[in-house]
Amino acid sequence: MKGLAEKTILGFAQLLIGLGVLLFAPAWSFDFWQAWTYLLIFITASALITAYLWAKNPQLLERRVNAGPGAEKDKSQKLIQAFASFVFMGLLILSSLDHRFLWSHIPRSGVIAGDALVALGFLAVFLVFKQNSFAAGTIAVAAGQQVIATGPYAIVRHPMYSGALVMLFGTPLALGSWWGTLMLIPMTVVIAVRLLYEEKFLQQRLPGYTEYCRRVRFRLAPFIW
Repeated sequence: MKGLAEKTILGFAQLLIGLGVLLFAPAWSFDFWQAWTYLLIFITASALITAYLWAKNPQLLERRVNAGPGAEKDKSQKLIQAFASFVFMGLLILSSLDHRFLWSHIPRSGVIAGDALVALGFLAVFLVFKQNSFAAGTIAVAAGQQVIATGPYAIVRHPMYSGALVMLFGTPLALGSWWGTLMLIPMTVVIAVRLLYEEKFLQQRLPGYTEYCRRVRFRLAPFIW
């Protein structure tokens, strides 16, 4: 548990510092209330989910801590994860530059709507973690892993990606940037590519997953895809 605690604290510190730099350095100002609100929601939600996993499911927390491009075994997924990280950073940087140069004007109500989407996305991810102890940060099949077909998994096959997309779509709005929404196009594409690879991987290695895909038709959004 000591090693997990060190990894968790270090990862959380890196997240906080990284978000702070990406949000405020391009804006060249701390007078950015949209970014402060977004940062508060992001860090609070992340801390609450981490505390829950630490108390209820440390094995899942360890799976989530061991994530990122370096943790992937497949070279293509290393590249996809790296690309996703750069796109997310680009989203924050572009939104921050938008604030600095006043390219956009999103009313307060739009910013609040964006914050609500970010919170809703985190809630969806939390519900996934409550339902699925095997929701690792990498594409793999763990010993004893079973197909999860209840809760949000009864609605879509990849509810964690759905929650992540909701959070991502809310991010540029929460930061008051229309230009930031441009980064949602490559982010959506990279998530779609990753989940298609994941489905193929699980169909080959996780018994019952092919049958699950036949029962649950939609991947990300009901009645859409």
